[in-house]
Amino acid sequence: MSAGPGPAVVLVGPPGAGKSTVGSLVARRLGVSLRDTDADIEAAEGRPIPEIFVEDGEPRFRELERQAVRAALTGHDGVVSLGGGAVMDPGTRELLAGLPVVFLDVPLADAVRRVGLDAPRPLLAVNPRQQWRTLMERRRPLYEEVARAVVDTGGRDPEETAQAVLDALDLKDA
Repeated sequence: MSAGPGPAVVLVGPPGAGKSTVGSLVARRLGVSLRDTDADIEAAEGRPIPEIFVEDGEPRFRELERQAVRAALTGHDGVVSLGGGAVMDPGTRELLAGLPVVFLDVPLADAVRRVGLDAPRPLLAVNPRQQWRTLMERRRPLYEEVARAVVDTGGRDPEETAQAVLDALDLKDA
């Protein structure tokens, strides 16, 4: 599966790209486990990410995220799903160099539908469509920089997207 230590697959992309859903399907097909860094942060902190943002601020969340990402990328050999903003950190981008990273590129309409306009996404709270566009303008070059492959999720269901991820990395089901 993976050529050495480290994850078999790392998924990056914006909120609503399907990283957690597709990650679980890819992990099942490869016979490995999924590690979701957002879930790791919530478990360690005992509260949801929106609360961390509100109570401690984004800088504290980003520090927790850096720690969770480092732990997942260095200590997990399955599938890793990174939070949408993880690629903003230069140290995280360095850790991703050489890893089998797939950018799940999602059309705006799909992302908005999946995220839900009232979902508790701290960075999308006001004017979600415009906020999402702004996030993507900043993050797209970074997603593309770290990715070995880009999978367009538009018009694909999660199963088809999972297969596209496996195909993009030339991985076979377990």
